[in-house]
Amino acid sequence: MADLLPGNAVIGQSGGPTAVINQSLVGVILGLRAGGVGTPGNPIRKILGMRHGVNGLTKGLFHDLTNLHRDRLEVLARTPSAGLGSTRDKPDQEYCERIFKSCEENSIRYFFYIGGNDSADTCRIVNELANDRGYALRCFHIPKTVDNDLVENDHTPGFPSAARFVAKACMADFLDNISLPGIKINVVMGRHAGFLTAATALARREEGWDRFNDGPQYVYLPEVPFCTDSFLQDIATAYEATGRCHVAVSEGIRDTSGVSIGAKLIDQAQIDPHGNVQLSGSGALGDLLAGLIKKHLAPLGGKPPRVRADTFGYVQRCFPDQARVDSYEARGVGRYAARLALSGELDGSVTIKRISDPSTGQPYAVRFERVDLSTVAAKTRQMPEEFIKGTNDVTQAFMDYAMPLVGELPLYERL
Repeated sequence: MADLLPGNAVIGQSGGPTAVINQSLVGVILGLRAGGVGTPGNPIRKILGMRHGVNGLTKGLFHDLTNLHRDRLEVLARTPSAGLGSTRDKPDQEYCERIFKSCEENSIRYFFYIGGNDSADTCRIVNELANDRGYALRCFHIPKTVDNDLVENDHTPGFPSAARFVAKACMADFLDNISLPGIKINVVMGRHAGFLTAATALARREEGWDRFNDGPQYVYLPEVPFCTDSFLQDIATAYEATGRCHVAVSEGIRDTSGVSIGAKLIDQAQIDPHGNVQLSGSGALGDLLAGLIKKHLAPLGGKPPRVRADTFGYVQRCFPDQARVDSYEARGVGRYAARLALSGELDGSVTIKRISDPSTGQPYAVRFERVDLSTVAAKTRQMPEEFIKGTNDVTQAFMDYAMPLVGELPLYERL
């Protein structure tokens, strides 16, 4: 084992919580313990958990995880949401000074941060300023985001479980829609990337897809400019054919000028420290689309069609149904980060690389790799073109990509 810096390790969780973010936390803890951290004679004496990420770090708010019983850790790993609490704080120079002061006061030499691209950016900022200051701090970013929008990753922990939720939710919702026909719109998370909205297509029956017999019939992604006239024509086509329609729409859909439709609709919208408008806390987009449909499809002088819109919102992030792959890999990236630190790496972001080809039927397989923090930090990955079909659907290539991640889905009978 490489020479280790004497001191303590600290772990934080940042950004939106997920169903498996605690698996990554437990992965780091167990990975460090496997290397002897916290035992007599080991230079790394304690494993500390930041309360609410760097916010708690600056205030000296820690949970000592060094000797937390394995049974409690296993229950924590299966528990959704961020066990340590999360934050969206973005450190500036003054904030970093407080981080370094706390690191010095608490002898912190290893910094593990679990989160998405903004969290990777926080980790990068802390790492670069530590280097500039000459403070020996080894920083590691561990991937997490239901949006699945981290570059360099085939997919990210949190996405498979959230994708499983939206697929099962849309299965049930489509059956509801055919029981009491009408037009149903589901607004799904995804500010810039449509992966999670695309996963609603997994609700379709395996034996083949008939647009007028399976749902969701239309899937609208932020990667494709959203045209209101085309949207209304799509809905009218399905409604005239069957008397019903089931639709999935990303919260991040944008007009032809690239402006977020949802952000334009929300009055006095909250903006986080990273400049992101809060989209999931409002039903404004669903209400707008429902209103347009009622107006467009109402017969002259007649009653408008039955239209309902649901915004899935935060419930899709932490629903307590971990996808098997997600559970395993979320813990795996945490263990891998611990291994990097114990092997002498100075910093880095852990990534997931798929080494099997989804289109060939090869058994699903991935490996974990390290990349530079700057490679991932503050960058956004979008759905590749080969996953997008026209203006309102996904391809079989996406289905082949996503199915191994969400696992087996239930089969339902229809008469």
